[in-house]
Amino acid sequence: MVLAIGVRQIHRLLIRFREDGGGALIHKSRSRPSNHSLAPGIREYALELVRTKYPDFGPTLAIEVLLDKHAIRVGRETLRTWMVEDGLWLSRKQRKSFHQPRLRRESYGDLVQIDGSDHRWFEDRGDPCTLLVFIDDATSKLKQLRFVLSESTDSYFEALLGYLEAHGCPVAFYSDKHTVFRVNRPDAKGGSGMTQFGRALAELNIEILCANSSQAKGRVERANRTLQDRLVKELRLENVCDIEAGNAFLPKFLQRFNERFALVAAKPENLHRPLNVKASRLNDILCHREQRHVSEQLTMSYDRKQIILERNEVSEGLGGKYVDLYDFPDGRLEVRWKGCSLPYRVFSKDQRVTHTAIVENKRLGHALAFVKAQQDRKHETKVMTNSEKSGYKKTPRRVYGPGFEPKTRLAAAVEMTN
Repeated sequence: MVLAIGVRQIHRLLIRFREDGGGALIHKSRSRPSNHSLAPGIREYALELVRTKYPDFGPTLAIEVLLDKHAIRVGRETLRTWMVEDGLWLSRKQRKSFHQPRLRRESYGDLVQIDGSDHRWFEDRGDPCTLLVFIDDATSKLKQLRFVLSESTDSYFEALLGYLEAHGCPVAFYSDKHTVFRVNRPDAKGGSGMTQFGRALAELNIEILCANSSQAKGRVERANRTLQDRLVKELRLENVCDIEAGNAFLPKFLQRFNERFALVAAKPENLHRPLNVKASRLNDILCHREQRHVSEQLTMSYDRKQIILERNEVSEGLGGKYVDLYDFPDGRLEVRWKGCSLPYRVFSKDQRVTHTAIVENKRLGHALAFVKAQQDRKHETKVMTNSEKSGYKKTPRRVYGPGFEPKTRLAAAVEMTN
């Protein structure tokens, strides 16, 4: 048996035992109050103050208030112990809230959860980007993966097109309250009350539902965490360094992932509907569509551009009316009146991110990259003077031979008068 005391202390205890017996070995401070103990009644008084005046204060803040306002000096852990024993404070583990798990949908294609995960998918080999994830709720099958610069309407249009061509139309999509899916301002002026993505799904007869919390769409959130581990490592093994190479790698990864983790739906039926839409019609659906008022001069504004309609038999009568603008993801812009495409020319203003623009956290990285590129381009562009624009060049100074003496202005003037 190890006593864990020094030799000198053993000798002292031995002498005490020989002189006074076994009772002398008991510690002298036994049954005495500690020298560091608080005065009687301090515990009850401190807890009463916390209970009545500071019920929502944590132990750290409560000891500061008790010292400043009531001259009561109590240790933080001492007060924490008192508050826990008295039921005034819960530990972090006890305060953790648990969400009731939602049961899976029973049929494949009934509900598809969608989300974007902003991450350094290529680690230090490439820039950070966003992975759009479509996962079936009933089977946990990854249905669509796509690397994009950021979560935007155009990027979701591209991913949606791939999903529809591969699987058809599901009953509904389940997303968060990102502005791509939901108009978050109830007092928003103009528009039909739905986003461009919501309008496109409505035309395809697909419902869009928004979750009130990230836990509600936990299927896709957990898939994101898994992908941030497994997919990142597989991209490293394949030495994939950019978005283009990443999108080429994803189909092979998606197949292996589903073979490993996908489940069987409770019911065997597939609720996907075939995509009975022509390619030209589908392109018109999966694009930005807005109405613009045509002035009497046959002009309109869109995306910091001044659009001027060419005068013809159709456009002459459009002053004061509204036309439809189709802004396609590939950059094409069409102006239509009752389905008829109108010729136009564009006066483009300086493109920039609007000053004090509201940028969501998920798009902040992409927005800053765009701003940096604009600033670099503007810095490199030299502002030309009017002389440089007109091609003016200075006449070189005359060089005279040795011995030439230039005349003064007065002498030259006298010579001219004579």
